[in-house]
Amino acid sequence: MTIGDARPHIEEMETERLLENYDIIKEAIRAVEESGIVFIDEIDKLVSSGDYRGADASSEGVQRDLLPIIEGSTVSTKHGNVNTDFILFIASGAFHNAKPSDLLAELQGRLPIRVNLKGLSEDDLYTILTEPVTNLIRQQKELLATENFKLELDDDAIREMARVAAEVNKTVENIGARRLHTVIERIVEEISFDAPEKQGEVFTVDKKYVKERVSDMLLTSDLRKYIL
Repeated sequence: MTIGDARPHIEEMETERLLENYDIIKEAIRAVEESGIVFIDEIDKLVSSGDYRGADASSEGVQRDLLPIIEGSTVSTKHGNVNTDFILFIASGAFHNAKPSDLLAELQGRLPIRVNLKGLSEDDLYTILTEPVTNLIRQQKELLATENFKLELDDDAIREMARVAAEVNKTVENIGARRLHTVIERIVEEISFDAPEKQGEVFTVDKKYVKERVSDMLLTSDLRKYIL
């Protein structure tokens, strides 16, 4: 191979020779034990509300398995033993169908600080659509760019998307930022379908187009008319 191709391989071999694998694992375990943070998402799924257990009987068992890890114990891993005494554990959950007090009492004692989070506002959703480098709008633009089709969205259109998402979350079900996926998919549905046949063209989405595409999402159905 050429010198240019060989250089990365030689550098990698030299790096492996200089760094002992044992030292890397030892440093990683030390960093985890002293500065580690573990985030446990959707912990509400482990809660069985009320006295009914049924198919959810295993949920209490999962809580009991988590308890010693959160309390502080030595966990065996393929890289060695890790002590969890000084690891910060953060848990979150929606708790729509259960309450935090339905958790095991011992687990509640180990997760003492509770913070109630507010639902995402219109401004929050607008920020999610614009500030991240690989935001949802940019993703759609790049996808359509593979078909040599340019998609543009003006600021009023993005504001309207955020408003619709916030409104639907209030009236139907609050699923947070996931609602933006639904709104964007509804807007670009026809555009992405026609894009291969319109290569080289530019399409600008404005506030009016957004309203036309997602107006039916704001309609609340009266289901009583379907009841005999």
